Amino acid sequence: MKKMEMKGRRRFEGKVAIVTASTQGIGLSIAERLGLEGASVVISSRKQKNVDEAVEKLEKKGIQVLGVVCHVSNAQQRKDLIRKTVEKYGKIDVVVSNAAVNPTVDPLLQTQESILDKLWETNVKATVLLLQEAAPHLQKGSSVVLISSIAGFHPQAAMAMYGVTKTALLGLTKALAVEMAPDTRVNCVAPGFVPTYFAAYITKDEVVRKAAEDQTLLQRLGTPEDMAAATAFLASDDASYITGENLVVAGGIPSRL
Repeated sequence: MKKMEMKGRRRFEGKVAIVTASTQGIGLSIAERLGLEGASVVISSRKQKNVDEAVEKLEKKGIQVLGVVCHVSNAQQRKDLIRKTVEKYGKIDVVVSNAAVNPTVDPLLQTQESILDKLWETNVKATVLLLQEAAPHLQKGSSVVLISSIAGFHPQAAMAMYGVTKTALLGLTKALAVEMAPDTRVNCVAPGFVPTYFAAYITKDEVVRKAAEDQTLLQRLGTPEDMAAATAFLASDDASYITGENLVVAGGIPSRL
C-alpha cells in the first residue's frame, strides 16, 4: 500500500509495535503497514545484514524504526529485544509474533527428535517466552497478534509438524486472550498460500502454484500486504471488541478443524 493511501489512516500514531521475523516477506509487510499508520516499529531477525537492509527500506518510507538482531529461540536475544525497545520508547503497545521455521519435509514418523524440538521451540514456545518478557511493559489497550497458518487447520503431509505447531497457536491465542484480558487483546491471523521466500516451494513449480491457486475461491495466492492489512486491523482499535479470535486470510480455502 502506497504511503499516499495511508493518509487519514493513522491508527497507530504514538504507539510502539514489535514485529518478530520482520526483515522480509509477511513480517516486513506488517512492520511497514504499522509504520505507515504511525507506529514506531521494532523489527528483528537473526542476521544483522538483513536487519540493516530492512531498516533502510523502512526509513526511506518515512517510518520510525529500530532494528534488533533476535533469534526468538535465544533467551538473551529475546531479553535484548524487549530491553532495547523499552530503553528507546519506554513502552510496548503491539506485539506481532511472526517468527517460524519449517526445516523438514519428512513424514512425522520419520522426523528426528531434534527437528521436532526446533519446530516446537521456535514456532510455539518462543512466543510464550517473548510475551513473558514483554508483558510487564504492555500498555492498557495493547494488542498481541500471533501469525499462524492455514496449515494449522489442515496440516499437509510435506510439512505436517509445522502444521501442528500452527494448530497449537490457534489454541495459544485462546489461552493468552483469557490470561491477558482485559488490558491486552490477543488474536491470530492464519495466512493462506503466500509466495514469499519462506514458501518458495509454491512458486518455483508452476504445477504446485496452480494447484494452490485452485484451492482458493478467489483464484489467486495471497500477498504479504493482504496479511499486513488483516494484522493491522486486529492490532488496531478498530478491533477493540475482538479478542481470542483466529482470522483466516486465505482466499476462501476451507478452514475448519
